[in-house]
Amino acid sequence: MSKKDIFNNWFKQHDIEDVEVLLPDMAGAARGKIIPASSFGEGEMKMPEAIFGQTVSGNYYETDDNVEDRDMLLVPDPDTLCSVPWMELPTASVIFDGFTKDGEEILTSPRRVLQNVLSLYSQQGWNPVVAPEAEFYLLNPSTDINVEIEPPEGRLGRTDTSKQPYSLDAMNNFDPFINQVYEYSELQGINIDNVSQEMGPAQLEINFVHGDALSLADQVFRFKRTVREVAIMHGMHATFMARPITGEAGSALHIHQSILDKSGENIFSNKNGTQTDLFLNYIGGLQKYMPEALLLFAPYANSYRRFLSYWSSPVNLEWAVDNRSVGLRVPDCEPHNRRVENRLAGSDVNPYLVLAATLACGYLGMIEKIKPRDSIEGSAYDLPFDLHRNMYASIDAFSASKAMRKMLGDSFVDMYSGIKQKEHEQFQEIITPWEREVLMLNV
Repeated sequence: MSKKDIFNNWFKQHDIEDVEVLLPDMAGAARGKIIPASSFGEGEMKMPEAIFGQTVSGNYYETDDNVEDRDMLLVPDPDTLCSVPWMELPTASVIFDGFTKDGEEILTSPRRVLQNVLSLYSQQGWNPVVAPEAEFYLLNPSTDINVEIEPPEGRLGRTDTSKQPYSLDAMNNFDPFINQVYEYSELQGINIDNVSQEMGPAQLEINFVHGDALSLADQVFRFKRTVREVAIMHGMHATFMARPITGEAGSALHIHQSILDKSGENIFSNKNGTQTDLFLNYIGGLQKYMPEALLLFAPYANSYRRFLSYWSSPVNLEWAVDNRSVGLRVPDCEPHNRRVENRLAGSDVNPYLVLAATLACGYLGMIEKIKPRDSIEGSAYDLPFDLHRNMYASIDAFSASKAMRKMLGDSFVDMYSGIKQKEHEQFQEIITPWEREVLMLNV
């Protein structure tokens, strides 16, 4: 059966009328078009390659490669076919990969960046297994961007403003929303493990079932859309911004990661249950190369505000067992489940790029046999701040990184660095309310 027949048969079985053609952009947002199901697979499907040069605000970073705004050919991934449960008409969505007219891969595509990193693992006989944990805030809808956002009213008709981490009652206040997120996620093949109340008011965390890295990136990509759509249905908004509320905890995307060999054994554990050299090398690679890749873990000016809340986000890349104050946590678990939890990324990241980045750093650690610093005891918050303080430092480190260019490709590094430079310059042009309030008449 041809790929076209696979899609068309599925459309008929589910009475699909429209199809979303999806491509994740540099911000991890959905770009694409909607076409009638009846015309799916008829002729070549194209979109401008320049969508991978778009900033988060929709402007373009122009390079010699995208200034012509040429078309790329789109190829659907059958494994990503699913329904879109919030659409009025029966609608399916499919994630596509882009190719040049000569059949070459579009190397600036975030999904392709991750695929290429996974290919390096495959050449070694390794299979990464990941389990993301995504945090987000529910918000009271507001159109006034100058007013601090507030948590919404839940089903009890009241607004929680206090910190209630792991509170079942606080979480149950949004039970109708949570139930619908579960329902819509199941319909799209998004495998949610559990949900919990986090540090901030109306801040939730969703844990995903562990699995293949590309599949999990697709799931997180779709999950963000789902949460926003369901929130709107319930009279709320949702944000994955890294630090949306002054004085409250930031939102993270923690990533549990382990590596299996061809026989399905965890290469981080020896047969006697002890940790392997490769496990330590993986941590060593994260410690050495994540400063160069920080731009992918903290992609916006707001991302660095999250690092200011010492009690809820890492400030360095120390590691320890069963210690949530470190950037690289090793959960206390059985040897066959030995893994590293990278706690550095904010929830504002592109899931494809952040998975590519953390796996790239760990890969280099294993290939180069990098030894980590000794694990720590006590609070890592008491140790020196060891991350870049701002966007410019991260942009410079990423752009100059030979390791990131080797792992992610020159064209991607140049494009991403240029986009982030353009975005940050736009941010720097804005005069904030604090400047008008404090500086205007006092300096």
